[in-house]
Amino acid sequence: MIRAGRGLAIFPASFDPITKGHLDIVTRSLRVFDELLVAVAVNVAKRETFSLEERIEMIEASVAGFERVRITSFDGLTVDFAQKVGASVIIRGVRAMSDFEYEFEMALMNKHLCPDLETVFMMPSQEYLYVSSSRLKELARFGRDVDEFVPTHVAKKLRERLHNG
Repeated sequence: MIRAGRGLAIFPASFDPITKGHLDIVTRSLRVFDELLVAVAVNVAKRETFSLEERIEMIEASVAGFERVRITSFDGLTVDFAQKVGASVIIRGVRAMSDFEYEFEMALMNKHLCPDLETVFMMPSQEYLYVSSSRLKELARFGRDVDEFVPTHVAKKLRERLHNG
């Protein structure tokens, strides 16, 4: 069994909406870190499907019963937020090389801005490698079933918001 490490890690993303891939990263992060802060990013330049409040509610319902997980939101630079909350690690999920290239550049910049902050890249489990919130929203818009990729309450909200029930 892997023993929990030290410190606080943050897992920042838009979570629009949270997927089972995100939850896989949350679960596996808890094997390594003492505490995980799921940080919902507020991005004014991005048009979100769900409000900040809705996204937080969906995450809270999805991680109910998880110990050592807190949920919050933030705006601005992730590196500034990490320093503000005292996190030692940023968790980033990567699915493909395109994700990795973007995340690698961001990790280098964060390291430049805050040398003590580490970035840990985690791949989701194999069954979630191709799952993204954007693709799931597209499927829901066209009435396709997304239940295997998101928690049941999230699938219901996607249907209600994007396919009129």
